[in-house]
Amino acid sequence: MKLEKKTVLVRRHAVITRLTHWINAICLGFLLLSGLQIFNAWPSLYWGQYGADGDPAFLSIGAFPWWLTLPSFQDLAAGRRWHFFFAWGFAINGAVYLLYSLLSGHLRRDLVPRRAELSPRHLWHEIVAHARLRFPKGEEARRYNVLQKLSYAGVAVILLPLMVLTGLTMSPGMNAVAPCLLDLFGGRQSARTIHFITASLVVLFVLVHLAMVLLSGVWNNLRSMITGRYAIEESNHD
Repeated sequence: MKLEKKTVLVRRHAVITRLTHWINAICLGFLLLSGLQIFNAWPSLYWGQYGADGDPAFLSIGAFPWWLTLPSFQDLAAGRRWHFFFAWGFAINGAVYLLYSLLSGHLRRDLVPRRAELSPRHLWHEIVAHARLRFPKGEEARRYNVLQKLSYAGVAVILLPLMVLTGLTMSPGMNAVAPCLLDLFGGRQSARTIHFITASLVVLFVLVHLAMVLLSGVWNNLRSMITGRYAIEESNHD
């Protein structure tokens, strides 16, 4: 009996998933660059009611280089305009994706790990496999593995909503509409610190995500996020 393998294209990403993915990528890029412009105006972070001149900083980083900011020259007002514009686009796009994921069952079906996947043995197996750059093949490649599920769900359900809410908390206009946000996050300075931390974690996620895309097959991953089709190998017995 001869074992042959053939490559087939399977449906992996829906249109809404692909569209919101690319809109998110664009918005995050502009948010990062304009956010660093805003941060450079006062490159220190505080917690609680601190934040006036002379108060001890929770964390001081120093200004980011000009080539990482939007605009490239020091202009806080322009940076805020860029940031707010893409922040609303990002928030609306995220709400569309989350609503679609809930109504279509995408969140429950594809992103919520099964109980067996959360066992210590299975988690350790996946961590070791990824550390050795052994990526899923065949039928296993049709679905997200547990590390993907945990990271995607964590970003979509925890980090991104937290980043949006803390961003809104720093807006005086939103403070008037929803003063409860100030109480929830312990004031604007605490919200600013949480906003910076969550944004940094999102950037870290993006960098790891891009590394996995490059290592596991650039064209196949790009095709799946553009056309929705992902190539896998199936075995046939002759």
